[in-house]
Amino acid sequence: MAYLRFKALEILNSRKPIPAQLPSNSVSDFFNENVFDMEQMRATLSPSVFNKVSQAIKRGEKIDETTADAVAIAVKSWAIGKGATHFTHWFQPLTGGTAEKHDSFFDGSTKIEKFKGSELVQQEPDASSFPSGGIRSTFEARGYTAWDPWSPMFL
Repeated sequence: MAYLRFKALEILNSRKPIPAQLPSNSVSDFFNENVFDMEQMRATLSPSVFNKVSQAIKRGEKIDETTADAVAIAVKSWAIGKGATHFTHWFQPLTGGTAEKHDSFFDGSTKIEKFKGSELVQQEPDASSFPSGGIRSTFEARGYTAWDPWSPMFL
């Protein structure tokens, strides 16, 4: 096992660095272009859905499933349009670390891209109720993930 780790480090250290090139000399030209923020929501959501989301943000309320479905459709189109194929629920449990749950927009059984509002409203972060059994028993699950509209989605 240690040999594999050292071999991986050796390969990693032998790689040549790839220079990063900014798309523009002015950061303001590209800053925030991969964030689904209020400006992006206003541009992609219907006025009624945008108003519901912005009111929920102002009041600290949850969004209903119909609104979540409309947001999910807009987010999926926006993200796929920028080349995204997967999404991640990134969360900070009360244990002091961070964790992630990765999913794909592509559903192999239906052969279409999909992303539903239920992905935004509430999800189990540890897959404990998945048919595979997940990584722990359901009663040991520590919480749920949900989109916090105060923290915009990003690529």
